[in-house]
Amino acid sequence: MSSPLMHPSSRAPAAPVPAFALWQLGFRPFYLLASAFAALSVGLWAMQFAGWLPGAYLQGPMWHAHEMLFGFCLAVIVGFLFTAGRNWSGRPTPTGPSLAALAALWLAARVLVLSPFAWAAAIANAAFPLACAVVLAVPLVGARNRRNYFFIGLLAMLSAAASGFHLSVLGVIEFPAWIGIQVALDILLFILAVMGGRVIPMFTNNGVSGARATRQPWIEKASLGLVLALLAADALGLPAAALAAIALAAALAHLARWLLWQPWKTVSNSLVLVLHLAYVWVPVHLALRGLALHGWASPSLAAHALTVGAAGGLIIGMMVRTARGHTGRVLRADQTDTACFVLVLLAALARILVPLVAPSQVLGAVLASAAFWSLGFGLYAVRYWPVLSRPRLDGQPG
Repeated sequence: MSSPLMHPSSRAPAAPVPAFALWQLGFRPFYLLASAFAALSVGLWAMQFAGWLPGAYLQGPMWHAHEMLFGFCLAVIVGFLFTAGRNWSGRPTPTGPSLAALAALWLAARVLVLSPFAWAAAIANAAFPLACAVVLAVPLVGARNRRNYFFIGLLAMLSAAASGFHLSVLGVIEFPAWIGIQVALDILLFILAVMGGRVIPMFTNNGVSGARATRQPWIEKASLGLVLALLAADALGLPAAALAAIALAAALAHLARWLLWQPWKTVSNSLVLVLHLAYVWVPVHLALRGLALHGWASPSLAAHALTVGAAGGLIIGMMVRTARGHTGRVLRADQTDTACFVLVLLAALARILVPLVAPSQVLGAVLASAAFWSLGFGLYAVRYWPVLSRPRLDGQPG
């Protein structure tokens, strides 16, 4: 019988770390899949939008939105939550075969959307976020980490939104398919707002000397509460005037929130700056949404301010930071990382600002934006494939 006081050299050796580490933690496969999918799918969609690839990829803007939300964004959210969930709870999240099975389900959903098997596509797209909600609940509930229970509910809501969208397309229910997309956009907005509020001030103060990013409790409650109010109003189908009022009030709250984080002090640290430049698109999105509901702006510009500007920028910034931090690398962006940041920022500027000031240049703006986006996320996939697939530099698991 071994003694707890036995000499360290007589203890059983630690389990060897596998040379191929892709399935060691959630961020690894899902960040890689999301970045590769972002680069490929948006490039294909832009060629179809321009008429260069007629009818060969997706069947219209609603399906493009579906794939960006339930494909790209959801993959990153799941990868982040599985990684953070282990830290929040101190308990394991999916690894190995179970993680590979979830990644396979996500990939199957992407393929089935392009196939004639509409029911299979509906089931896979609804099953993925629901399965992720269940497996995330195991560590969080087991550790009684009540602060983060709402993420379980948000994943379940995304499953319901995907179900509503597909059942509407299949003609099973009389439900406008776009409501499923809009609810998913609002859920994405809420997730970005929550996580941005948690990490951006902290990263700013940790990474920039003398930044003094602050948070005001009443502004925090107002900014998040108004996003939830907008989500509820969209789900209930409230009149456009009510939706516009909520959106414009939320825009002011999120602008005030962002200014309290002292974004102008982060210019010297691109790993922090990219998060600030991304978050400012949240109030821009909300302002454009309010204007669009009055007929004074394009709803497409509002949607892309959220998806390309806020989500794209926050995702590329957090994917670089997580991949570096959770593989034992220094938390400092190199030239390749900074190029990824700049390319995704240019994608947002081209997609939103150019059509806003020159509506006749929409086609050119879409093509330029898609090129910047695909290059940015494609560069990430190539740069971080060896990082995501190999063990941590410090030999630790994860």
